[in-house]
Amino acid sequence: MAGIIELLDTVALTTDVPALGLSAGEIRAVVEVLGDGAAFEVEFCDNDGTTYGLHTLRADQIVALHSRGKSLQRALLLG
Repeated sequence: MAGIIELLDTVALTTDVPALGLSAGEIRAVVEVLGDGAAFEVEFCDNDGTTYGLHTLRADQIVALHSRGKSLQRALLLG
């Protein structure tokens, strides 16, 4: 996981999740942090704002799309 992921962060999938019909690169929002941040409920919406999925994803399946003072590329490389 690159950096800390928090409630309402925008995140991107880092890997395909075929069982859920999700593809790497999809960008969505964290709507719940589970436990100690090892998993997250992520809401998937279409362009009209209609929810088409609410899935629990592991921290290693997503990356937060914020810099918090450092580049995203650096965050991905250094974790």
